[in-house]
Amino acid sequence: MSKAQNGSANTPAGQDLVLSVRNLTVDYAAHRTSFRAVDDVSFDVPRGSTVAIVGESGCGKSTIAKAIVRLLTPTSGEILLNSQDIARMPARQLRPFRSKVQMVFQDPYGSLDPHLTAEDIVAEPLVLRGIRSGRERRAEAAKLIDQVGLPVSALGRRPAEFSGGQRQRIGIARALAAKPELLVCDEATSALDVSVQAQVLELLADIQRHSGLTYLMISHNLGVVRESSSHVVVMSKGRIVEQGPTGEVLSRPKDPYTRALRAAALDPLTMTGRKPRELVSRLNVMPQDGPIQMEEAS
Repeated sequence: MSKAQNGSANTPAGQDLVLSVRNLTVDYAAHRTSFRAVDDVSFDVPRGSTVAIVGESGCGKSTIAKAIVRLLTPTSGEILLNSQDIARMPARQLRPFRSKVQMVFQDPYGSLDPHLTAEDIVAEPLVLRGIRSGRERRAEAAKLIDQVGLPVSALGRRPAEFSGGQRQRIGIARALAAKPELLVCDEATSALDVSVQAQVLELLADIQRHSGLTYLMISHNLGVVRESSSHVVVMSKGRIVEQGPTGEVLSRPKDPYTRALRAAALDPLTMTGRKPRELVSRLNVMPQDGPIQMEEAS
């Protein structure tokens, strides 16, 4: 594998990096042996950018996300956060870095404590930031809830009273409360309806425009990757097969695996909504069990 595929050749010299992953390897123990989930992975995340990691289920992308936020300890390699290696840093030394990298999880139903109100959930990181006054925490929580597009009245409600998209907004508000430099979104929209996905992605883009926050997006959805990221890392079986500017990689993929992913994403049988004319033409010659309702794009 070339340096361009699995290294940092695509990163301009001197660019300000929030995150730099170098030769990251993660093994899982399994029945007296081990399984290599991530194999010698390297990539960079420039400050203020959105980098996406894409690949099919089991390719190792979520394992990378968990290693970056140190929900697991890598087997080897470096995770450089603002040039400091946190890959194998002991828990006590790691504590000051926890707030700098926050995560929005895939499941908006399981990632929030059902017994807490939205105010309690969003305020937890505020306590860790040293905001001791309950009045100050409530005021800050209200600002964060407003920032993610929810009414202040939501503060007194519990997760069961919200939709999936609203819960994900609360999860984003909780992450923002820590004032992170990097937000890791692990399939943050995959459990949501398509229209709600678009709303959450637009919210994240709006937050980035106003704050300069850096994102690492983990996704299997090329549509999400195309809309949200400037740089994409394509993974298969624990390794990087291709990386580069998103438009370039998705429009002119070099690796057969990336081409296969792109072809699957353009399969008209897996698409919903408006379709390009060429895909409508493909449907006309494909055997069907029944009619498919589809609107042709103008």
